Formats: sequence, C-alpha cells, structure tokens
Amino acid sequence: MANTYSQINIHAVYSVLGRENFLLPSFRQDLFKYTSGIIKDIGQFPLAVNGFKDHVHVFFELKPSDRISDIVRITKSSSSKWINDNKLIKGKFSWQEGYGVFSYSRSQRNNVIQYIINQEEHHKGKTFREEYFDLLKRFEIEFESNYLFEFYD
Repeated sequence: MANTYSQINIHAVYSVLGRENFLLPSFRQDLFKYTSGIIKDIGQFPLAVNGFKDHVHVFFELKPSDRISDIVRITKSSSSKWINDNKLIKGKFSWQEGYGVFSYSRSQRNNVIQYIINQEEHHKGKTFREEYFDLLKRFEIEFESNYLFEFYD
C-alpha cells in the first residue's frame, strides 16, 4: 500500500482584537513558545512563531489531512485562554476574527523563517497594516478593505 507524502508550508497571520498592543515583551516570547507547542500538540510541525505588539505570524508544515481553519482556530483559542488564565493583561484578551494565510514552496522556507524571526526589527520601519497589505498584494489576493482587520495606525 502506498503512503502519502507532502510538504505544505503555511504562513498564518492574525491580530489582537482592537489592534491593542497587548503582546508585551514580558510574556511575548513565552506566548510564541506556547503557540509552537499548540501546533506540535495538534500534529503539525512548527517552523517559526513570532510577532510583535499586536499580531502573530505562525509558519508550519501542514498535514494534508488537516484543515488550516481548524489549526488557526485551535491556536487562537488556546493561546487566548493561556493569556487569560495567566492574567497576563488587564481585562479579557481576545484575537480579532479572521486571519491571513499564505503558502510557500520549500525553496522559500528559510527566507520566510528569517522574516518571521526578525519581526521586531522589521516593524521599526513598517506598520502591521503595511506589512499585511504587502502580503495580500504579493500573493495577488483580492480583498475588500471593509473585511480586513481593524487597523488603528
């Protein structure tokens, strides 16, 4: 019997509700480690997890039997529960609805990993809005501004 072989590299991006700068340096790296653990626990292979004050980038290998929407939903709900259970911010933490998702070839993986790892440096010169619009345009994804994240630059 033949096996199934694949390599599907997925880059998901999602944002804090209200685009608040809630992802504080005091716990940001722990959040990214926790998120990486969630991805492993649900049977995916994390390649890079990082972000900045108001958003997260998650890059992972997707098993062909699983749905991206389920992985992002589980990752977002588990990480927001972790933030709330540990009382890492005042009030209730939530992610915005929706997300962006992009696929990359094997030859692009190292560049994407470096891009995600260097988020803090990257955002010294570019807002999340600019970054997200650049991704949508580069991937030629048609979109309506009304249905994107709320941006408060």
